[in-house]
Amino acid sequence: MRRCMVIGKVIDLQKICDPRGNLTVAQSHEAVPFDIARAYWVYDVPAGECRGGHAHKECEELLIATSGAFHVTLDNGEQKETILLNHPYQALYIPKMTWRSLDDFSSGAVCLVLASKPFDEADYIREYDEFLKQR
Repeated sequence: MRRCMVIGKVIDLQKICDPRGNLTVAQSHEAVPFDIARAYWVYDVPAGECRGGHAHKECEELLIATSGAFHVTLDNGEQKETILLNHPYQALYIPKMTWRSLDDFSSGAVCLVLASKPFDEADYIREYDEFLKQR
């Protein structure tokens, strides 16, 4: 499912291999193209459920499948693309004003989100028609 992307960008994070276990790093303004203001994770998503379903006016995000796999569909109002996230050393950059939905979570999947802004309900666009008007 990985292909030339128009909307988002898959970023390879630094992966340090060690026989005792691997380590991956995500630092602001190195692999992460913004200052990290918030981190949260989504997990225990029941089969068939969808997360996301919104856009942010100003917030940029980086999504990482720290465990398991899931699909992310991005929509900029003109184009859509779906990306499979299934490696903990890869992150998906989502620019502001991009509609996103996450689905097809595998059992045990964990989605780590690094955000450029603290939570602010006013930054969310939760209705797709409103998103299309504002872009």
